[in-house]
Amino acid sequence: MTDPDSTPSSRAWLVLVLLWGVAFSYYLTRNMLTTMHGSIVAAIRMTDRQFGLLTSVFLWVYALMNPLGGALADRFSRSRVIIASMLAWSAVTWLTGHATTFPQLLALRAVMVLSQGCYMPAASALITDYHRASTRSLAVGLHITGLVLGSTASGLGGWLAERHDWTYAFSLVGLPSLALGVLLLFSLRDAPHEEGREALESGRTPAVRFGPALISLLSNGSFLALILIYVLQSSVSWVVIGWMPTYMQEQFHLNQGAAGFSATGYLSVTQLVSLIASGFWSDRWSRRNVRARLWVPAIGLAVAAPSFWLAEYSGLLFATILCLSLWGMAVGFMGSNMMPVLCLFSDRRHRATAYGIANGVGSVAGGLAVYGAGVLRDLQVDLRRVLSFTGVCALLCSALFLLVRTDREEARNSARAARGS
Repeated sequence: MTDPDSTPSSRAWLVLVLLWGVAFSYYLTRNMLTTMHGSIVAAIRMTDRQFGLLTSVFLWVYALMNPLGGALADRFSRSRVIIASMLAWSAVTWLTGHATTFPQLLALRAVMVLSQGCYMPAASALITDYHRASTRSLAVGLHITGLVLGSTASGLGGWLAERHDWTYAFSLVGLPSLALGVLLLFSLRDAPHEEGREALESGRTPAVRFGPALISLLSNGSFLALILIYVLQSSVSWVVIGWMPTYMQEQFHLNQGAAGFSATGYLSVTQLVSLIASGFWSDRWSRRNVRARLWVPAIGLAVAAPSFWLAEYSGLLFATILCLSLWGMAVGFMGSNMMPVLCLFSDRRHRATAYGIANGVGSVAGGLAVYGAGVLRDLQVDLRRVLSFTGVCALLCSALFLLVRTDREEARNSARAARGS
């Protein structure tokens, strides 16, 4: 049975609504620049290599900032880190519309990721602080739908740049995002905790330090398994994002627009649906089975993995669409459950740090995977072979969930060992 204390308050849902808006802005402002290639290159002299560097710098700095952002959220205040982060990236978004040279664009891009790299660890931890067992996976899944829709809406940047000017979109998006950041100043607060109140009453101020937190996490076998899960999932996802449009264009002779829509559209739709459905399923199932939040993503990955091999060996467009749809489902199943899985075995004080480390390592792995697929392509390796390998990665990812042990299971094993001795 679910602990009645785990029933979320109205404030918990208000926090989720506010963070959904922040998540939408997060991916909208992050991805908008990539949709304006022609307009930006025409206005500011740069090579395609330099334009690509604008995204590469973002990924590299993002990977480094995630662990730091998580540590800041654990040590100080999750809500204050979120507010500072959003105010910073909103201001940078507006300033980007006033850049006139490539070095200015590159510097603003770097500053944006310094702020955005702090958001996801703090936001994911704050949501799980407010939402306990009964709604935890659903709340996390709903939050991630904001990211997905924000990424989809970023395509408006290219449309606005064509009809007005590339700077227009940044000004149009930056100011409302800044207004939302100001609203958060008056409405977003950390969730109350019994241990926090006890510490205040006794005069002790708990201090979370990155070094001890890192040692504690890396000595936990379940956390190491989760790191590998992030590495494999990010590698598959970035290969699909980076190379599936090219594969569909060459394999099925689609034009660039049709290939791009097919490669992202089916995946995004099933991901949105599965984020909500799997969150609801996990929350309900976890009332009877402590490992439910582990089983749900494991099942999704196990179902999706064979579709990569079907797409490779059949060479059919239908099989490729099915593969993309099932991978979108698997990503949704993982998205709603990864932070709740961390909560099954990690110290609450270290959750944002744990998420930041895992997400940062996953980002590095994803970047390397996209690059590696490009190297294989230069070596004349068929992209269908890459699809086959991604299927293997998805299956391994599913199996790794079975290695994760919850705190409750570890305590039970320790008690048995004590009785046996």
